[in-house]
Amino acid sequence: MRSTMTHLAPPTEGRNPRTAAIDTLESGEVLRLLLEEDARAVAAALAATGPLAEAVDAAHLRLSRGGRVHYFGAGASGRLAVLDATEITPTFGAPRDLFTAHFAGGPAALTDSAIDKEDAEELGAADAGTLGEADVAVGITASGSTRYVAGALRAAEAAGALTVLVTCNPDAPLRAGIVVAAGTGPEALTGSTRLKAGTATKVILNAFSTALMIKAGRTYGNLMVGLVATNAKLGERAVSLLVEATGEDAATCGAALAEAEGRIPEALVRLLTGCPAEQARAALAEHPGVRAAVTALGGPAR
Repeated sequence: MRSTMTHLAPPTEGRNPRTAAIDTLESGEVLRLLLEEDARAVAAALAATGPLAEAVDAAHLRLSRGGRVHYFGAGASGRLAVLDATEITPTFGAPRDLFTAHFAGGPAALTDSAIDKEDAEELGAADAGTLGEADVAVGITASGSTRYVAGALRAAEAAGALTVLVTCNPDAPLRAGIVVAAGTGPEALTGSTRLKAGTATKVILNAFSTALMIKAGRTYGNLMVGLVATNAKLGERAVSLLVEATGEDAATCGAALAEAEGRIPEALVRLLTGCPAEQARAALAEHPGVRAAVTALGGPAR
């Protein structure tokens, strides 16, 4: 990772000619312009699929060796990283420390924008101080120049971790082992990167973490078999998921889920193969995900 800071304004800071008179328009037209700019952001994220896929594959190799994913960011970018990392465990049943979001200034700054630590490069380096060779450091900065992120990536690279930069500046002065750049261009409101750049960042992080969990076997097809049923709604969703995956009735699926003490993958392997609970549990411990466990037990491919 090279840090080559320049004084050139990033494209996210430019003035957008399409919205120059936005304050003179009716509400419907204002909303249309804002959402059209968001659509451009999604298209920019889609154009970055190549390097994003490279990041997923490289991160998967690190995680298969016991590594963890660490997000580093400040401001709107960092808050989106916290959101993504927080959702991994309830969505996929992953360990809570599999994804960790480090926010410049810590929890207090997360909810108080007056605490601004994005220029604290050494703080970023300190927050990345526990990373090792198996880990993944993802620096998130719309401008591609946030010093907190620069410090984190520098320390992560020195530790041998995989480094990834997610930015909305194709000419970002910061570099990393893999650079995922969505060229979103100027914002609808000049410099307000919570808008278009925020949309692209959220799309990229969602896609990155979801693809990574899919490769880790934490889904079955497009079903969230790793979800943690922490309330009645999710409990009902778990039973519906088993019905959808197996074709069995709700009573049968509910009984299998109860016997598995709420562990959806175990219940699903049992229902698909007819094996005892202990055998399903052992197969899942040995193989990455429901599909691999079912295949190992000679069950049907659905």
